Amino acid sequence: MSTREKVSDAWAMLWRRDRLSAIGLVLLAMLVLLGLFGPYLPLDDATKIAVGPRLTPPSWRFPFGTDELGRSFLPRVILGIRATFLLSASAVLITSCFGAVLGMTAGYLRGTADQLIARCADVLFAFPALLIGLLIAAVLGPGNFSAIVVIAVATLPLFVRVIRSVTLGLAGRGFIVAAEVAGASSMRIMRVHILPNVAGALVVQLTYALSVGMIIESVLSFLGLGVQPPGASLGSLLRQGSAYLTFAPWLALSSGLVLSSAIMSVNLVGDAIRDILEPLYGRPLT
Repeated sequence: MSTREKVSDAWAMLWRRDRLSAIGLVLLAMLVLLGLFGPYLPLDDATKIAVGPRLTPPSWRFPFGTDELGRSFLPRVILGIRATFLLSASAVLITSCFGAVLGMTAGYLRGTADQLIARCADVLFAFPALLIGLLIAAVLGPGNFSAIVVIAVATLPLFVRVIRSVTLGLAGRGFIVAAEVAGASSMRIMRVHILPNVAGALVVQLTYALSVGMIIESVLSFLGLGVQPPGASLGSLLRQGSAYLTFAPWLALSSGLVLSSAIMSVNLVGDAIRDILEPLYGRPLT
């Protein structure tokens, strides 16, 4: 069976089992492609001022209207999609690697390592993401790097807890004990035997952490601590539109709907991945 036929069969099965998740997958793919290739579309420059009249309502010329500087709002929303996805995905991918290593270390080695890692994760989990964002922005200054650090710090405890929990359930299994008796090192056991068995939980948690990261990034940008002008993210565009909510509601409405759709689509895809991998839980890869 060719790759195309496999993809077609997988899509048909997903459509039959969960059409809502299939719609979320299509919507997420559209948003990602729009964020990646949107700047190459024949649209107005996202940063060019006075392209049209100020605060023009949506029309064929300006589908999302114009902002207070006369910039076309559609290319700015596309720019915001790219920034929000890029910052959130970068932070979450980096955090997932560290979280997986720390979670496996805590769940397999236990003892002092487990107590130290688990307690540090609890301390980070106890701090609200907004407070962490304010502290980091005060030290590093507002900007993209601060947003990535805040998302990483806020989502790290989630990965550590989930991977630690799954690893604890695997630590006493027969194939782990057999590897220990054969003289395999702890690093090899975690890399060869534990990592493949926690990969499913890691992927599911990664999708949910991505939606959390998008929310955090949007909040930070809404407060002026994330992406700085003339750049744009969905959060900063929402803040910009909220200032003109009474007589130009299309600014806040368009960016808010796109942000809500992005977060919803990521969660729906995460649910679909969880449902697909759920039958595999409890059957370790020896």
